Amino acid sequence: MAGAIFHDDLLAHGILKPLHAVVEGMGMKDGSYNLVTPHGVSSIVKHYLKESAGADIYFEHHVTHINLQGDKWEVYRKCGSSEAFDAVVLTMPVPQILQIQGDIAKLIKEKQRQQLETVIYSSRYALGLFYETGTQIDVPWAAKYITDNPCIRFISIDNKKRNVESSDVGPSLVVHTSVPFGINHLEEEKETVQPLILKELYTILPNLPKPIDIKCQKWRYSQVTESFPGCPGQITLHSKPLLLCGGDGFTHSNFDGCTESALRIAEMLSSQL
Repeated sequence: MAGAIFHDDLLAHGILKPLHAVVEGMGMKDGSYNLVTPHGVSSIVKHYLKESAGADIYFEHHVTHINLQGDKWEVYRKCGSSEAFDAVVLTMPVPQILQIQGDIAKLIKEKQRQQLETVIYSSRYALGLFYETGTQIDVPWAAKYITDNPCIRFISIDNKKRNVESSDVGPSLVVHTSVPFGINHLEEEKETVQPLILKELYTILPNLPKPIDIKCQKWRYSQVTESFPGCPGQITLHSKPLLLCGGDGFTHSNFDGCTESALRIAEMLSSQL
């Protein structure tokens, strides 16, 4: 399994560690094991960016248009500026790929478009509750799957799950809603949905201490429920110049799915550039 190579590397660097915390209600397949990122999933990305060969990284560049300009792609950002590239790789959720305007919309073959339109994601909300330093959340588990609530599917005492204790930072609690709840409330404002989630949370855990801050996040593209046909890892929308699509929409939504897609993208890039 290709993912095991990445597991070993990240374990060796301490970025991943075996999950030892108690997680109630978690199903386990034979031969499977669970890992946790003590410093968050972003630490995986930071690790590989650090190891990249001098790549320049830019964040918060919202791509709106991609046009073909000779042998290059002209990529336009929401702010109105643009930049030319020899190759472009798109790894955002598939519906967002289909929303990009410009020549890319005309270059996608009809069969590819039909296949891209079959990719389906679940939607849900995530709620974070943050507490003062020293606050104790008195439950016997670090995380728990909920099966008998119409709203909440998963609760995690995040620092406990990651086995990270700090005298400077208070604990935090993370709540994921169920997929049906997410679908039913997807078009509502977060400010409207947050009280509904909190009401159900306090039904499940009535003795929770009062948080100092609460953040609600709409997770429109949570997990892939229907992948691109055949799960190829990536597809080529245009050969010269190269325009690729990849990500979990072309495999499946877990760490191994993402790394599998990354490997397929890297293989295609190295063979064409």
